[in-house]
Amino acid sequence: MSHPPTTNPFPAQAAEAPQVRHLAIIMDGNGRWAKGRGLSRSEGHRAGTAAARHVVEDCLQLGIAHLTLYTFSQENWKRPAEEVSFLFELLVDFITRELPSLEKRGVQMRVLGDMEKLPFTVKKTLNHAIARTRANTKMILNLALNYSGQAEIVRACQEFVLAGNDIALLTPEKLAEHLYTKGQPNPDLVIRTSGEMRTSNFLPFQTAYSEYYFTETLWPDFTTEDLQKALGSFASRQRRFGDVGANESTAR
Repeated sequence: MSHPPTTNPFPAQAAEAPQVRHLAIIMDGNGRWAKGRGLSRSEGHRAGTAAARHVVEDCLQLGIAHLTLYTFSQENWKRPAEEVSFLFELLVDFITRELPSLEKRGVQMRVLGDMEKLPFTVKKTLNHAIARTRANTKMILNLALNYSGQAEIVRACQEFVLAGNDIALLTPEKLAEHLYTKGQPNPDLVIRTSGEMRTSNFLPFQTAYSEYYFTETLWPDFTTEDLQKALGSFASRQRRFGDVGANESTAR
């Protein structure tokens, strides 16, 4: 796999081009990557973890303030128990190994999803990382774990009502205050790898006006060059928010 050089490979974007403040990625294709090489699915997931590490590095170099990685959906529990167990082992290893670097570089880690149903060791590791990085301000790294977009919206509505509010007074703005992403901008760009053309229940409320970029590249093969192509595509678009042509700079 080709990965980022030590110098910043990203050219400065034109001031008038729409800027990515929040990048979200559906990391797909680990299993197919491994199958194509005669390897186990576990090796595919291991390679996918390496790709995730490099995309975090790229986003730090770019100055992207929010990065959300779709790490484990609620539907992923349907996978074989051995595979699920290995995924969580990889996650714990990734966080434990990368935490000193994340702390040093100003990355704040957050989790989007229902943490209560995660294994004890995973919750302990996540809570430790969240606490250690809480004061960091350079970039927020969201890991969507045990995540379901539909369940998030239901949870937000329930929380709104349980707080003593009249459901008839619920607005999109008030609902957003009860989402996992409270206080963060909605994703400007969502990348999905592996050629699949689905959103897979990923941030459905937050991505109502996000731009999407689909690539045939399998996630373990996703490189700096692939990220450059996605960001270049985004920069060439005129963003619309339900009007007749306002772009990002005039719509918000």
